[in-house]
Amino acid sequence: MTHAMLKGSNIPLNARTVRAVLRWTPGPGIPDVDASALLLGDGGRVRSDEDFVFYNQPRHPSGLVRHLLKKRQLEGMTDTVEAELGALDASVARVVIAASADGGPFGLVRDLCVLLYDAEQVSAAVAGGTGAAGPTPLARFDVQPETGDETAMLCGELYRRGDGWKFRALGQGYASGLVGLATEFGITVEEGDGTDGARDADGVSASPEAPAAPEPVPDPAVPADEPVTVATSPVAAPGTGHGGYPPPPPMPPVIPPQPSYGYPPYPSAPAVPAAQPAYGYPQQHQSNHSPQPSYGYPPQRPVPDPAFRLPPQGPQFQPGR
Repeated sequence: MTHAMLKGSNIPLNARTVRAVLRWTPGPGIPDVDASALLLGDGGRVRSDEDFVFYNQPRHPSGLVRHLLKKRQLEGMTDTVEAELGALDASVARVVIAASADGGPFGLVRDLCVLLYDAEQVSAAVAGGTGAAGPTPLARFDVQPETGDETAMLCGELYRRGDGWKFRALGQGYASGLVGLATEFGITVEEGDGTDGARDADGVSASPEAPAAPEPVPDPAVPADEPVTVATSPVAAPGTGHGGYPPPPPMPPVIPPQPSYGYPPYPSAPAVPAAQPAYGYPQQHQSNHSPQPSYGYPPQRPVPDPAFRLPPQGPQFQPGR
């Protein structure tokens, strides 16, 4: 049975090892959420900076409190911390489960909740092949920011009660981000102390300095005082290149005949007939001038050639016969 918790409510815990899972719905413009844990003494403050377990210090020196890898599931994105309560030192009175937003306030984070699991049941479900979503959560607390401007939230706390442990839903926010949350519980925050690298925007510390580029090794075959010539590739004139591709093949001068795919070929164009013989008649006079318009009158008859002579005729055409 899962306890649906309200702000300020608490439940007893029978599990010796618990897993607190922060879950939210990611998307464009939604800030990323990071889970963390603070081990507090009786005075409500950490015993040392090592009692702060988060993404850049994912394991407590005792190995009993751990920050696990972030995962994407069907229900949403998750970030998890795990604590072995039964083995913690007696000087640890509380383990606070916190969250920080990277890229915006918690007012932009959708469906943020804390799911508390018995870690031994989760391990048994994974070993049995049913997955981490197999066991039922012990408790669920929907985290609601009060103003929407908070960039860090105290989601809940695991605290001692007699010989056992209990869980309380908190839902307290900080507008000063992870830095304000850490300093509230006695964490010493100094720039460049190595406690941050990917999240320098929240002010915990600066990113570690990148290693310097190696010095270039001189070539022993080239004297030190001789200038080095760097070969450059020729640049093609604008409009003449082919974008790195080979130029297209030249077009053939004559288009080859296309296949007919089983149909008879098309007949070729008939040849122009040669000039017919004149059979003894003189060739007609070809004028180099274009004919003139007649403007409605009948066209003029051609002038007969005075040198024209009829060919020899038969007796029926000869006069006097």
